[in-house]
Amino acid sequence: MAPKGLTFLAVLICVSALSLSPSVAGEGQNNGLVMNFYKESCPQAEDIITEQVKLLYKRHKNTAFSWLRNIFHDCAVQSCDASLLLDSTRRSLSEKETDRSFGLRNFRDGIVSLGGPHIPLKTGRRDGRRSRADVVEQFLPDHNESISAVLDKFGAMGIDTPGVVALLGAHSVGRTHCVKLVHRLYPEIDPALNPDHVPHILKKCPDAIPDPKAVQYVRNDRGTPMILDNNYYRNILDSKGLLIVDHQLANDKRTKPYVKKMAKSQDYFFKEFSRAITLLSENNPLTGTKGEVRKQCNVANKHHDQDP
Repeated sequence: MAPKGLTFLAVLICVSALSLSPSVAGEGQNNGLVMNFYKESCPQAEDIITEQVKLLYKRHKNTAFSWLRNIFHDCAVQSCDASLLLDSTRRSLSEKETDRSFGLRNFRDGIVSLGGPHIPLKTGRRDGRRSRADVVEQFLPDHNESISAVLDKFGAMGIDTPGVVALLGAHSVGRTHCVKLVHRLYPEIDPALNPDHVPHILKKCPDAIPDPKAVQYVRNDRGTPMILDNNYYRNILDSKGLLIVDHQLANDKRTKPYVKKMAKSQDYFFKEFSRAITLLSENNPLTGTKGEVRKQCNVANKHHDQDP
């Protein structure tokens, strides 16, 4: 049997892809999240998602970075309810159309594919009916915010300091677009950047105003760019973090002890990362009669025009 856990995140954020009805999805589960929610109504759900994830990852490995990022963007904004998948409507701009969602794509999971830990998650979420771009800034921590703001926003979801430090370890993989970096390079280079790392960043981001038509970026981790590991923490302790939050994470007295501990122990990093991802995945879920089961992942069902 295929492995369970985060490899079936699509079941969490788009249950309608499996053609489950609202009545089936809400029966006998006390209107809450449970392990193996679909074992009776769709016993092959986890295997189906696992195989699709494997196929997509084999075609384009970079897609896994987007899957991981999607978890944060969906679950951190009010609820882990797949609102990130919804298209804009005539009434409102969707979350995925905001500047903060630049580069989001391939709405599936990738933690296991990236060599990260296996994380069993509860299922049984229903889909949100609205996607609101106007609340993204309120809930979603920004890469270049102060570490205090990041700690506060994740803290509001019940995620403590070591959990936040672990979640930011997701910067171990993927890439940072130059538009997020140029303020640290131009007109003057940020002295907090490791001078040995600066020439590489300047080569990748040669313009103060990046060409919007060009895909200009820097790999977050040049050593193991395709693997979710604790190399990120060693990098930021060496002043090679690309974003302001990376630098502050390694230097703030509240977070530095955990950064050092995770830099020394990948097991500790994976333990805290798994715990934090679980908390994030259970952020204000819609269960029972709340929300809906979408028939189409990117469009709310027509008989609903607003959230309850």
